[in-house]
Amino acid sequence: MRVAAIILLSSLFLMQTPVPRIWNDVDLADWATPVAGLNVRPGHFTSAEYYSVPADNFRTYPVYPPDHEPSWYWEWLQRQKPEPLVDAARMKTTADWIAAGERAFREIDFVLARTNDPQTIGRTREKDTFGNSFLLRDGSVSDPRWVITDQGLMLTTSDCSSCHVRFNEAERSIVPAGPLVPWPESNPFIRPPGLPITDFFGRMVSRQFPDEPFGIAFWRTAATPWAPDTRIDDLRDMKSARDLGPLFGGNNGGVPRVNGSPFYGSKVPDLHLLRYYRYLDATGTHRLRGPEDIARYIAQVSSGDSMEFGPHLMLAPKQRRVTYRFADEVLYAIGVYLMSLEPEKNPFAAEPALVENGRLIFEREGCGNCHAPPNYTNGKLTPATGFEVPASHPNLVDVMAASLDTDPGLAMKTRKGTGFYKVPSLRGVWSRPFLLHDGSVTSLEEFFDAARLHNDYAPRGWNPPGVTRRAVPGHTFGLNLSAGDKRTLIAFLKDL
Repeated sequence: MRVAAIILLSSLFLMQTPVPRIWNDVDLADWATPVAGLNVRPGHFTSAEYYSVPADNFRTYPVYPPDHEPSWYWEWLQRQKPEPLVDAARMKTTADWIAAGERAFREIDFVLARTNDPQTIGRTREKDTFGNSFLLRDGSVSDPRWVITDQGLMLTTSDCSSCHVRFNEAERSIVPAGPLVPWPESNPFIRPPGLPITDFFGRMVSRQFPDEPFGIAFWRTAATPWAPDTRIDDLRDMKSARDLGPLFGGNNGGVPRVNGSPFYGSKVPDLHLLRYYRYLDATGTHRLRGPEDIARYIAQVSSGDSMEFGPHLMLAPKQRRVTYRFADEVLYAIGVYLMSLEPEKNPFAAEPALVENGRLIFEREGCGNCHAPPNYTNGKLTPATGFEVPASHPNLVDVMAASLDTDPGLAMKTRKGTGFYKVPSLRGVWSRPFLLHDGSVTSLEEFFDAARLHNDYAPRGWNPPGVTRRAVPGHTFGLNLSAGDKRTLIAFLKDL
């Protein structure tokens, strides 16, 4: 399937494809979906503002614990000069772009997290810093990384692959673009405990929001004045990024993202499915018309977000600036790579006869009305409970009439709230560690358990901070099937 995908994409690109201008005002004009409660599109920096900042395009390198580092590596690393992460001059074919994009996906880093602080770098030369870290096959850690810029050697943290990665403990490897999965139990530290992510995150926040207390800065990333939440307002008292720990909820299936909320889950998605969608994010925040829109989205979440929502300007005047930008060729390469991906087939699928019976149940129950084969999604948006779709809505052609009654919090009470949820593809659903938009459940068996509708239910997936028991409402289709029919239907779904 991967080969077929590459051939298909190759037909869409000419040799020596020119790098598109990612942040252009024409494509940005109708890209974002209006915000529920405001009925206006979120704002963004103009093309002139965005391109006024020099492009960042630097290769990064792995970090090794001192007792696993090749004997020559440290001295060699310090002699290196800056190299581009993606060299557009070498891109001749679609396959070149895909290969460059896969590498860029692995290596791209958070620019604002970089540091050349001698004390911080010194900690990477100490064995105790790494504790019982998860080591890859070559002995390196998956995060953080080294980067060589015009300021010399710096320590940094991964961008895309800090969340969108799957760890294979048996093979000591990572698979880019997979959903984040629970950390291997025998290796509790994916990141070295002596170099916690909160240190890097705190550095990013202080540079994005200079001369401002951490709590106020974090509040700016999540507050929704048109849908006030006192819990968000209380976060203004946080002293540092280390106070964020409890806000990740009861597992690592999601993260409190910018423009989201720690109290309304937002699952880390499986990026293998992007080529089947018309929209990005669980709430369909932006159109997906091709690899350029993926590149545009990376630019948006990295540095292109002006945090303007109609009359609500969430940044102070001195904070409204493009702090950095990645080179267009870096973002475009990642977009082409991600659009080439296909979900893996289940190597442990059930017997064909059982799968076929499950397909018949799938058809009989009308599942294909939303999850239409062969993509097992219709690509549309379903209104959240309580959202009345304006007759003039620009995405109306893709809006379904029915609501599935899932929890409306993310879609209605956050800055990612469009009033909609995207109909997900069921391709590769067997491999996803968290289901539903917020990752509340961890398996198809749990999803089809009617007990999840009750208020005393204990979800095995994501929970809001401080919550262990709650109902997981919505999508009641299939809950009334017999136990045998459920097992048969699940066998079919795990074969997709």
